[in-house]
Amino acid sequence: MSDQRQKQRIVRQGRVRRKVVRNSTRPRLSVFRSNRHVYAQIIDDQQHKTLVSASTMLSEVQSKVKNTVSMEAAAAVGALIAQRAKQQKIESVCFDRGAYLYHGRVKALADAARENGLNF
Repeated sequence: MSDQRQKQRIVRQGRVRRKVVRNSTRPRLSVFRSNRHVYAQIIDDQQHKTLVSASTMLSEVQSKVKNTVSMEAAAAVGALIAQRAKQQKIESVCFDRGAYLYHGRVKALADAARENGLNF
């Protein structure tokens, strides 16, 4: 990735993150998507700790889906992060999409997390 594109991505990410963190006393559901995988973390910004995480690299997700790049895989990660959040007694979060558009795999993950009981 070129320096200019990377700087633009960081600026977009910061713009979204400023809005999310400033309004929040709730933990933040952060999404990262690479070319091969989707990762989600619930982060407590007050203590700077990751409370819950899930990704398509986990065997429980890979056993459910054929391809880790699909929207189906992202939905499986969303469902898993919601289940793990419930176990930690986390009911509501702020959604941090990072520099990504709310579309495709990011939207599939968010919708699946909502369907499985996570509020945001």
